[in-house]
Amino acid sequence: MQDLSLSYHRYSFLGCEFLLWLWFCTSKPDSYKLFDNNNELLEIGNKIVLERNINNSLEKVTIKGEEAGLEEAMISLKKGSIVKELNLLYKREDKEWSFTLTGESLGFSNLKTPDIGFIESKKDVDGFVIEKLYLYNSIYSLIDDLYKKYILLRISENWKIITSDIKAWINS
Repeated sequence: MQDLSLSYHRYSFLGCEFLLWLWFCTSKPDSYKLFDNNNELLEIGNKIVLERNINNSLEKVTIKGEEAGLEEAMISLKKGSIVKELNLLYKREDKEWSFTLTGESLGFSNLKTPDIGFIESKKDVDGFVIEKLYLYNSIYSLIDDLYKKYILLRISENWKIITSDIKAWINS
């Protein structure tokens, strides 16, 4: 059996590649649909972190802000950077989630769920907790489903076409 830390380092690129694929798909929604349902939308949020190794030195580029352009991030991709973190906005019907996903571990941070009511009495506590758990679970299920879609695509023959499309998108 392979050592867990060895496997983690060997396959950690998959999470970073997944984030790049998500970014690519959200920038080309007409060509690459992430959802069958038109009531769902995934967008790039207000933060992207990219990294690249140059002669055993780590270069890190962080693009952050509500009105931040992605030009610097695209230049960094052209230079060979990988996506380490991506802030995403997920909209479904009238609800909106915001969260940051880390590439290496697919860990979540800064998860903000849609607003739900206030607790006005002790009777409301159980309903509030159940609703909050449902909202958290919804976003975990979303990422699980998207990652499954990515992996199935990655092991298919179509992956060669997608990688050439991603390269063309980066170099455009």
